[in-house]
Amino acid sequence: MSFLQKKIFDLFPSSFGLDLSDLSIKAVWLEREKDRDFISSFGSVPLPPGSVVDGEIIEPAIVRDAIVRLLEKCGPKKLKTRRVIGSLPETKAFLRIITLPKMDHAEAKEAIQWEIEANIPLTLDQVYYDWQVLDANLIAESGKMNVLVVAVARTMVDQFQSVLEDAGLEVLGLETESVAQARSLLPDAAEKQTTLIVDIGDRRTSFLISVGATPCFTSSVPLSSQMITDAIAKSMQISFEEAESIKIKHGLGSLALGSPVFKAAKPVLENMATEIERSIDFYMENLRYSDSIDSIVLCGGGSNMHGLVSYMTRRLGRPVETGNPWVNIRLGRDIPLIDKGHSVQYSTAIGLALRGIDEYEDFA
Repeated sequence: MSFLQKKIFDLFPSSFGLDLSDLSIKAVWLEREKDRDFISSFGSVPLPPGSVVDGEIIEPAIVRDAIVRLLEKCGPKKLKTRRVIGSLPETKAFLRIITLPKMDHAEAKEAIQWEIEANIPLTLDQVYYDWQVLDANLIAESGKMNVLVVAVARTMVDQFQSVLEDAGLEVLGLETESVAQARSLLPDAAEKQTTLIVDIGDRRTSFLISVGATPCFTSSVPLSSQMITDAIAKSMQISFEEAESIKIKHGLGSLALGSPVFKAAKPVLENMATEIERSIDFYMENLRYSDSIDSIVLCGGGSNMHGLVSYMTRRLGRPVETGNPWVNIRLGRDIPLIDKGHSVQYSTAIGLALRGIDEYEDFA
């Protein structure tokens, strides 16, 4: 059974999205009335360090209890549904685009199984996988077709599902962070645009290159928002908490005048910029499903730092912007309940919630 399709045909009532990461859990419940979407409920709770490490749940009971607290905390409306679509850690997923001769569905299914065995470090019986033949937006050789394949270790999927169910939830689906982020951050109309999404998290930075809404390449590096805070704390000889407060309130400070915060953070930012360039070079030289990278979008908690977009735009010589996770949600003139400064941290949860209402509408 495809892990992306578990219980997919039982979507009543609509589900909410739950983003489980190393240091926090976030939830968003979206509802739709005719041509309007609105946030019914959302919330976030921290996780004690060590309870989830690099996407692996080390302390299931602690994570379960945190989920229960989150469900009680969410507002402004009580989170009534217990049906959920959850995230899976990007570092534990294998996303590939493989090229096959054009063939029918049955032939493709058998060929893809061989390709999975050849392209991931796990056997077929050790993973849940899903695949989809891609449309003509991606460059492909004549007579061939591109197929998107996502595989995740069975032990990881079963672990996440078990913890969610222990918290009283019914798991309708599980989805990798990159797929959810693409759904929330990339406008439906931008079919021909190639975007690099840079998710700056507390423990790592992940990269996703997407042609339109189709993920083509993912990777991650051990550079994080916490590393920037650590660098500021050590350089200015202050506590981590003080450095974090300065980073949140004042950002990088003056780039032109070389503020103490900017000088302290610059080595980490330079490494991050270098990794962005490496991802772009790898895509253009080895994959090249499109002719260029058209834009770079930042998301995650570390993307809110004042001055970061200006620094990356100048350093990379490319347009860089902070992501807008509301671009595909029909809010009308309503202002989102989650303010602009925090909404980008909810990009994954919003993408999962958007899948929930879209699938509910399809099956209703």
